[in-house]
Amino acid sequence: MDLYEHQATELFAEHGIVVPRAEVTDSPGKAREIARRLGGRVLVKAQVKTGGRGKAGGVRLAADPAAAELTARHILGMDIKGHTVGKVMLAQPVDIEAEFYVSYVLDRASGRFLAIASAEGGMEIEQVAATRPEAVARVPVDPAEGVTSAEAAQITEAAGLPSQAVDVLVRLWEVLVREDALLVEVNPLVRTKEGRIMALDGKVTLDDNARFRQARWGAEDAAHGDALEAAAAAKGLNYVKLDGEVGIIGNGAGLVMSTLDVVAGCGARPANFLDIGGGASARTMADGLSVILSDPAVSSVLVNVFGGITACDAVADGIVQALDTVQLTKPLVVRLDGNNADRGRAILDERAHPLVQQATTMDGAARRAAELATAA
Repeated sequence: MDLYEHQATELFAEHGIVVPRAEVTDSPGKAREIARRLGGRVLVKAQVKTGGRGKAGGVRLAADPAAAELTARHILGMDIKGHTVGKVMLAQPVDIEAEFYVSYVLDRASGRFLAIASAEGGMEIEQVAATRPEAVARVPVDPAEGVTSAEAAQITEAAGLPSQAVDVLVRLWEVLVREDALLVEVNPLVRTKEGRIMALDGKVTLDDNARFRQARWGAEDAAHGDALEAAAAAKGLNYVKLDGEVGIIGNGAGLVMSTLDVVAGCGARPANFLDIGGGASARTMADGLSVILSDPAVSSVLVNVFGGITACDAVADGIVQALDTVQLTKPLVVRLDGNNADRGRAILDERAHPLVQQATTMDGAARRAAELATAA
């Protein structure tokens, strides 16, 4: 579960990390009142769970309370990469002397966490990482040992961060451990002209398996933005909204991630991540298709399933039954492989739905779904 920026910075503040004074609202009128309380000149920031807010016009400086109201009125309701802005955060501006990047992320391949840090933070950190990887330090962290002050000092030295960042790195690790997080990120972490180290932005992803311990963070999605993710969560689906046009359904996180990459390699953009795991029943397929087809950005849907414990004929039966309960309005490409794949394909052939096509390979299925999406 991803947190909104204001939720992430609230967590940081609870753990002693310095953040700018800020308040959140869904009302332009209240934005004026907040700006007045914060001193007049404020930064107005869209609260959506996606990147690129600044480039999309979702982060703007307002010179006074009246301008803050007008800016909030403009940003509220904006669509940023498929996410509707339901709230804005107003924050006091900070005089920045230098920007840095720090994060902890779970490295599933090694079974450890990875500290990633750079002395060159800010909006172009992705470009820095791609063009000058030596400017980004990557330091493995043993979860059993954690990040002590000594370990944090090694990370700051490797990345070229100021020594004052050591305390922030230790506290960020506390956020990750105590709040059941898989990712904590600060970009930018800044040094102000007064010499203070502050977190100006934050990204936190919590482990879904710990939702019962982190229930306070989930209520906001139902009321503001991420309507598809909220609807999927209500149906028990492992769904993440993306900003593309090809809907994706697969069984197993690894297979779904591979499918996203192959679709992107075919010149299209995935519209979502949806892992149905081993539960490819008619109800699960119907729920998954219903959520994906509710996304107006979707132009085609790709179902990529490798049959194992759940055989492909059971998956095909689920798709056929789902087609009787969900009105299929976009072309659906199905690739079945593995246990009982031939029988599964035969079931779909017998159903002969005009909008359902089959492919025998993942590459072929992704290519066809991409073609259908771009031709729509």
